[in-house]
Amino acid sequence: MNFVKRAGMSLGARKSRTAALLAIFVVICVLLLGGFLLKAAAARQEADAQRTIGVDVTVREKGFTPALADRLGASDLVHRYNPELPVGAGARDFTPLTSNAPQPGGAGAGKKKPGAEKDPLSVNGVRDSDLLLPFSYGSTKITAGRGITPADAGHDVALIEQRLAEKNHLRAGDTIGVRSADGERTVPLTVVGVFQDPTPDPTSWTRPHELPGNTLYVPVRTAQQLATGAATLSEAVFKIGSPDHAEQLHAEAERLLGKGRFDFRVNDKAYRDQVRPIQRVGTFAGLIVWVIALAGALILGLVVTLQIRERRAELGVLLSMGEKKWKLVGQHAVEVAAVVLPAVALAAVAGSLAGQHVGDTFLGRQTGKPLTAAGVRNAEIAPFAVRVEPAAIGKVAGIGLGISLVSTVVPGIGILRLHPRSILTDPE
Repeated sequence: MNFVKRAGMSLGARKSRTAALLAIFVVICVLLLGGFLLKAAAARQEADAQRTIGVDVTVREKGFTPALADRLGASDLVHRYNPELPVGAGARDFTPLTSNAPQPGGAGAGKKKPGAEKDPLSVNGVRDSDLLLPFSYGSTKITAGRGITPADAGHDVALIEQRLAEKNHLRAGDTIGVRSADGERTVPLTVVGVFQDPTPDPTSWTRPHELPGNTLYVPVRTAQQLATGAATLSEAVFKIGSPDHAEQLHAEAERLLGKGRFDFRVNDKAYRDQVRPIQRVGTFAGLIVWVIALAGALILGLVVTLQIRERRAELGVLLSMGEKKWKLVGQHAVEVAAVVLPAVALAAVAGSLAGQHVGDTFLGRQTGKPLTAAGVRNAEIAPFAVRVEPAAIGKVAGIGLGISLVSTVVPGIGILRLHPRSILTDPE
């Protein structure tokens, strides 16, 4: 009789043992699938965190121009970047804020016409206002409209402070005129948003351009139009995926700006707070898979060994009838492997039903906090997604078959040493 057919008949005749073997395999496959799902979800979560949180690198250099920042920002290592170009400017057709405190120097000093300061506005050319620390950490909030984005390059738009907007009855969609410090150029700007700076007005007299309410954000090109001298950046912030990329970006900055000529600072606190715990989850999940595979092979090996000892008489009869020993080993391998596929199917169903809840609970305990960047308003990480994918099921099935093979072949070595006469005369 074919040993595969004999294995099927044996499984049917020993229903209780087959059910026990299936239960063991279901537990092993569920744990294996859980490890793979957790590892895959942690990898997706890590990639998303690297993209949204990342690591901030601040570059400062004397003579750092927007063109150089654009060249460094074009690196494959950089996800987003934001150069900052501060310039002073005047107002046209609207009134800048002035200090409410009396100006030092006598009563006559306070009689200067409001808004008559030469450069009452502090204009900051930016590429992406969301990367500015006050905005990214949520202390400064946009109350109407939107911020400055890379899509605004080539457009004359402005993001203005709420106090300036209230004084001049401005809102998103209105147009204001901003004049260069030398008075030679006036640029009409469309207000695209209003932000609220939590900094209170100074209690002592302060020059208009130092008042928080007179701060405007515009695209870098617009700030260059308002600049009266060389348009150099105060700094540029580059967002990269991980601290490992910082050294590579530093090397690119050296090639572009010159070795030792610039200040290069890395801020990876948010990355360490959020990404490192996720990486530990992925590492732990990979370790779980190996431990379960080894423990499963050991447990099933012991079970098969016990079954072989209980079936010595059957083996002796088959050997005396001329059955080859390797076929007897093959029969046991088929019996164990036959329960792998239904066990994998049951594990997939269990993973689909409970995987998301278990993954959320486990990762939440590992990170100890919600999966959003600590204090980073615009860098929210996508929910921790646990999905049962065909690739994970295939891996579980492959490992399950490997376990079944190891757990039968190793104990099956004892079958190769058996002799029919010794078995039949002493079946125990």
